[in-house]
Amino acid sequence: MVEEHPHNEMTPEEKAINDWLPVTSDRKAKWWFSTVHNVTAMVGAGVLSLPYAMSQMGWAAGSVVLFMSWAITFYTIWQMVEMHEMVPGKRFDRYHELGQHAFGEKLGLWIVVPQQLTVDIASCIVYMVTGGKSIKKFHEIVFRDHKPIKLTFFIMIFSCVQFMLSLLPNLNAVSLVSFGAAIMSITYSMIAFGSTMFKGVHEGVSYAPRSTKTQENAFGFLAALGDMAFAYAGHNVVLEIQATIPSTPENPSKVPMWRGVWLAYVLVAVCYFPVAIAGYWAFGNIVEDNILMSLEKPEWIIALANIFVVVHVIGSYQVFAMPVFDMIETFLVKKLKFTPSTTLRVIARSTYVASTMFIAVTVPFFGGLLGFFGGFAFAPGSYFLPCIIWLILYKPKKGSFSWIANWFCIITGMLLTIFAPMGGLYNIIKSAKTYKFYS
Repeated sequence: MVEEHPHNEMTPEEKAINDWLPVTSDRKAKWWFSTVHNVTAMVGAGVLSLPYAMSQMGWAAGSVVLFMSWAITFYTIWQMVEMHEMVPGKRFDRYHELGQHAFGEKLGLWIVVPQQLTVDIASCIVYMVTGGKSIKKFHEIVFRDHKPIKLTFFIMIFSCVQFMLSLLPNLNAVSLVSFGAAIMSITYSMIAFGSTMFKGVHEGVSYAPRSTKTQENAFGFLAALGDMAFAYAGHNVVLEIQATIPSTPENPSKVPMWRGVWLAYVLVAVCYFPVAIAGYWAFGNIVEDNILMSLEKPEWIIALANIFVVVHVIGSYQVFAMPVFDMIETFLVKKLKFTPSTTLRVIARSTYVASTMFIAVTVPFFGGLLGFFGGFAFAPGSYFLPCIIWLILYKPKKGSFSWIANWFCIITGMLLTIFAPMGGLYNIIKSAKTYKFYS
């Protein structure tokens, strides 16, 4: 099959670089790669914090925000899939390329790149923390008599796997890891749901606000908005995933990509809604910020679920790291004129993995980090940036469904971006008061 979009504007040197970079080096992905990568990118650490977010919001607000977040981000991910090849003969393989087409060369970069980098790097850091915490929890359950070991040590064990996997050249090479991760995420979501239902309602359960202080509850509500936003972070890698799918004028990439995304979103709903609702129903306002930490019995199932979480976040880390690797390598090769080589790739990627490990070891406040990053970085990319780009490029008629839907998403997303970080920051400051470095 002939790749439709000719690299006619490219010099042989530029084509060679393009064929080396992780996002554009392999265009042989099948439609289900899109499902696997999207599930891996989305059903991550976020799903485990949803019962906690529900407990901060209460039944009514929690249910509304949970469903609305799903619906809005489903709509915006459809827009991104549609816009990938909106210019005949051209593919927007990276989020910032679409941004540049909408906002202009310079402004597009400044709007998209900082936001996308923050999301991808923040996700990698949160996955480092989650991976470390889950290995620690597994160790505590299985080796009860052993002396407690610092979390730092477990985060370092997790990072060793990432050092090795980060040497895989592109997203298609990671697809097996991603497939395993997607299966694990669905499995541990079902374990969390099943164990909760099996355990039933906790004795003396209460659905009253978590705190007696109004200020605590207000900031908790705002942080919960951030947790919900974090749970829908897949948009920042969606164009990069679509770039791996082959495309011709007769069979554009959006058809298989959309089939994959549609299935991914069904699976997201199957994981998110039962876990969020059952977790809050069973534990009420005493649920922990990671539902698996609230479930103590049966022990072997909880131990297993924690290992599944580890396998899943290993894959998630790679899916979110790949666009960052692409940016770093593009910068090194195009701006700093380094020659594309395996050595360059190994040094650049290992430096990145080491940096995320260092930050994870230094600030492992899981809950507060989610709320903070979820609001100020994740909401724009998933909730309203695609809508702004859509309005600029397609110019829907004022008052039409498309126009109303896009403005609704933009206003909702903007409010989320402004308010959610306040709650997250409040939680980080609160955690920092009692925190000891490298404990």
